[in-house]
Amino acid sequence: MKRINAQNICNAFLLMLLLLTSCRGDEPVPTPREITVSSGFYLLNEGNKGNNMATLDYFDYTNNTYYLNIYAERNPDIVKELGDVGNDLQIYGSRLYAVINSSNFIEVTDVKTTKHIGTIQIPSCRYIVFHKNKAYVSSYASADGSDLYAKHGYVAQVDTASLQVERIVAVGSQPEEMVIIGDKLYVANSMCVSTGEMDRTVSVIDLNTFTEIKKIDVAANLHRMKVDRYGYIYVSSRGDYYDGKSDLYLINSQTDAVEGPLSIPVNNMCISGDSLYVLSKEFNYITGYAQSVYGIIDTRTHKILTRNFISDGTDLQIDMPYGINVNPISKEILITDAKDFITPGKVYCFSPDGKKKWEKICGEIPSNIAFVLETEQVKD
Repeated sequence: MKRINAQNICNAFLLMLLLLTSCRGDEPVPTPREITVSSGFYLLNEGNKGNNMATLDYFDYTNNTYYLNIYAERNPDIVKELGDVGNDLQIYGSRLYAVINSSNFIEVTDVKTTKHIGTIQIPSCRYIVFHKNKAYVSSYASADGSDLYAKHGYVAQVDTASLQVERIVAVGSQPEEMVIIGDKLYVANSMCVSTGEMDRTVSVIDLNTFTEIKKIDVAANLHRMKVDRYGYIYVSSRGDYYDGKSDLYLINSQTDAVEGPLSIPVNNMCISGDSLYVLSKEFNYITGYAQSVYGIIDTRTHKILTRNFISDGTDLQIDMPYGINVNPISKEILITDAKDFITPGKVYCFSPDGKKKWEKICGEIPSNIAFVLETEQVKD
């Protein structure tokens, strides 16, 4: 029998250990993978005009808690708090922009802390969009600011670093929502309060020269605007509240040709993926009847898929559907209820298949929702 050499055993063990170490070194090291999560959302409550009751709420997904009037809590030294009539709410970069219509300014805060950063002074401001570090704000006022409800309103270009107005361009009557495609800004014009005259046009602004290059005739009293991934602009008409009904139209941004109407009333709307979500409670002064619509339109075919995406009957709990947005991560649908426009409203959360998940009491006339998205790193 051969004798086992201890040195040979030791050498074999070291060789095996070396091979194992080499194999492990050849394996790919797991690298962090970035994912986007929705950590919460802000909700802007309009508040009745003249009462200085615009407020900002926040829902935190991490602890499932809804916080009322968070702006006042985070900014105790700001006189009159958020201001009078909150009209629009958007997040751009690390900042939150709240358009306060009757207070004639846009309040700018830090999106994480809600602490005041500054204000943008624009009379009768309505809506805000962003492009290449510039903000674009629609205003009912005349270009010189002397008339807050002028026959011709304007759009202001604002530098997001300095928060200063750089340029303005006159558009149609009482401009409302806007969308940007390439270097063109589309503006929905509505009506002149002083004359009662209905504007029917969308103003098209060249962002390089900041001039109005054309007007597109669409329908009376335009309001909401959204753009899909295929370059179609959806623009809503309020109608005249009598014979002329609210409806939805499309503009092909390649040709600026108008299509429609799609035969669905619109008070508010948002786009998620290939779905346009439509919210409406259209009131007719002749019949005295108002009907709610919770519609979905396929943006690929422009066909109405449903006029009521709420599938469990809880739409009957909603008195005045007012604001709508869709969580970009979970696809949950959020709807605000303005109730009687005097008492505190509610925000409802529905699953993607239209079943109510929860509801929260919020401020007076809840309208605009902005999701806070954060990027986290996880390892595969």
